[in-house]
Order: sequence, then structure tokens, then C-alpha cells
Amino acid sequence: MSFSSLGLAPSLVNAVAAIGYQEATAIQRAAIPAILRGEDVLGAAQTGSGKTAAFVLPLLQSLLDNRDGPRQLHGLILVPTRELAAQVGESVRKLVAQLTMPVKVAIVFGGVSINPQMMALRGGADIVVATPGRLLDLIDHNALKISRVAMLVLDEADRLLDLGFSEELARILELLPKQRQNLFFSATFPPAVQTLADTMLHQPTRVEVLAEPATKPDIAQRAILVDVPRRTMLLRYLILQYQWDRVLVFVATKYAAEHVADKLNRNGIKAGAFHGEFSQGARTEVLGDFKAGRLQVLVATDVAARGIDIARLPAVVNYDLPRSAVDYTHRIGRTGRAGESGVAISFVSAETEQHFHLIEKRQDILLALETVAGFEAMETAPPVSAATDTVNGGIKGKRKSKKDKLREAAAKSA
Repeated sequence: MSFSSLGLAPSLVNAVAAIGYQEATAIQRAAIPAILRGEDVLGAAQTGSGKTAAFVLPLLQSLLDNRDGPRQLHGLILVPTRELAAQVGESVRKLVAQLTMPVKVAIVFGGVSINPQMMALRGGADIVVATPGRLLDLIDHNALKISRVAMLVLDEADRLLDLGFSEELARILELLPKQRQNLFFSATFPPAVQTLADTMLHQPTRVEVLAEPATKPDIAQRAILVDVPRRTMLLRYLILQYQWDRVLVFVATKYAAEHVADKLNRNGIKAGAFHGEFSQGARTEVLGDFKAGRLQVLVATDVAARGIDIARLPAVVNYDLPRSAVDYTHRIGRTGRAGESGVAISFVSAETEQHFHLIEKRQDILLALETVAGFEAMETAPPVSAATDTVNGGIKGKRKSKKDKLREAAAKSA
């Protein structure tokens, strides 16, 4: 289906053609007409399905149809990470560059100085793409007002809540006008997001294209049983065996990111760490090196699971399993994008096998646990005593939690 059949203005149809969009994707075909009708939309679509354009195009049309008088903020797009803010913002700017009417787009996020962003907002902006914390900082500095926003977009809404932005979102919602159009987009909608959507959206149109074969990524999923101490050497073996020019490796902590990257470098493979405690400049530099091929391996925490679009990435490896099935979806979604095929490999130890089976159940997949010659697992599983975290889908460790310790102390003193 062509974009011209979706009700978009000719200027926007010409804009999408100029940047190379040929036909509308499933999420675009379903969401754009509903948004143009002024409806609230709850959109669920896999990463790489074109959901950014699904909300950016009708947002631009709404702006073009309604801008009158002095510039004021028309569209606010909230995202969970700096990388996603930059990615979405650049997508908006590419479309805007093809329009005859000037549209000012501001991209704001933390980790960098606020002063240039305040300067960029002088004279106002038509569209702002922001992370919640930096948006509130700018509001507190009187650099931005959101009381006249006509359209609010929450992109990767599940991650916004998962990263602990609930308080920031509550404050932002209080500052927004009551009359506005709300759009929620994400690859998954866990209960917390659904609850927020129920309170914010008015009779929303639900758009869900997760299962459409045309948009389903071509990702071969594998699971390899390996002892914890041998994971790095197995990773090196797989990189050399399959001759991956680039591979994104997910670990659980910033220490692990730096440790694994260092071990790979000492074994002749150029690798870089990537985690949330890096400055924005450092994150931009290492990501640029990876995209340009100067690094063969990027070892990252889940900060990289959302909002990073790496063209033709052949492989993703879960060195540490994700805590939840939702994070598993977003991790493996970094490969197999834009019609390319990819492979996602999870390392499973005896201790994490139970957790992996939980991920399989919630993902509705069943993978054979493979072994690699020379790396056969020797460890045995610990006694089944771990408790399942039914909210996040993770398996808690054996170490007592703070709540458990408090309960024990209270019982002893009673």
C-alpha cells in the first residue's frame, strides 16, 4: 500500500518518497489513518517494523494543518534512552528537511551539558524528542513549556517504566494539557504499561502487528550450554568460526562489559565496552567505532537493547541471560533488521538453565540446548530453590533479599 492512500498530505507523501520509503509497513497502514482521525492509539509492533514513521508522519501532518501564529510546542516524543532520542530525532529531521515549511525539531537528553540544549530551544520548537529527566530539567530552567502540547508520544513505553521513569512521567503528565492526543508505541505491553495506557488513553485504537510474517524478523535463535568460566573463550571461538565482522554481546553489569571486552582484546579481537555509566561522548565514540567496523565486538549492558539501529548486524550473543522475557525480545531484535537475517545465541549454564526455560515459555519458543565440541559443560545444576519473580520474569538468586533479612530480624525480636 502506498503512502498516498493513507490520507497524508501531498507534501508528506513527497517527503517519504524523497528519503526512499517505498510502501507503508503494516504498523504504518494500521496506525496512520487512526492518528489522522484524531484517535488515541496503542501500537504494538516489533522493532524494525517502521513504527517511528507511523507516529512521526501524522504528527507532522497535524503540525502542518494547525500551526498558526508564534511557534509553540506541538508534539512531544518521550523515549527511554539517549540513543533512542538521537535515532528518533534524526528520523524526524530527515522528513522535515524535505518540507517547504520550516519545522524546528529539538532533541534533548541527559549525559551532556544542558546549556547548548537551552540555547537551541530559544524561540521555541515545534517538536521535541526527549528523555524524561532532561525534559524536566529544561522545564525547571524555564527553557521549555509543555502546556500547549497537542500530541504526546511515548515510544518504547515499556522501557520507560522499566527504567524507573514512573515519577518523572507522572510529573510530566501533570504539566501537559488535559486535551491532547496520546500515542503509545512499543514492542511489548506488560501490565504496568497497560495500566498507564488505561488511565491516559481515551477509547484508544489498538494496533498490533507482532505476528505478521512480513514484519517478523528473520532471526535464527540458538542456545548453547556452557560452563560460566568458559564463556569468553567460547565467544571467541564462535566469532572466528562464523567470521562475524561484528557482534553485539549482552552482559548483566558494567563490570562484566569491561571485563569481557578486555579479555577479548587480549585474545586478539577488537572489542569495546558500552554501558550507562559512560559519558555521552564516550558512548557516542564507542558506538561510532562499532558501526564503522573499527571494533568487531560491542559488549553492552541492556542500555543498548533499545534504540540502537546497527545496519546489517549479523549476530547477537546473550553472554548473560536477560532478567526478563521482554528484554530478551529487545536484545535479539538488534539483528535481523530491515529484511536482513541474523542469529541470536544465548549462553546457558547449569545454574541459569531454569531461568532460560522460563524465557522460552514466555516467548513461546522451544530451543534445543546445544553443546560445542571442546566446550562441553561440566557443571551441575544447583538444587531447585530459587524463587520466580513473576512480575519481571526473572529468577532471583539464592542470596537473601533485604526484605527477607528484615522479616527474619522482626521474627527474632518478636
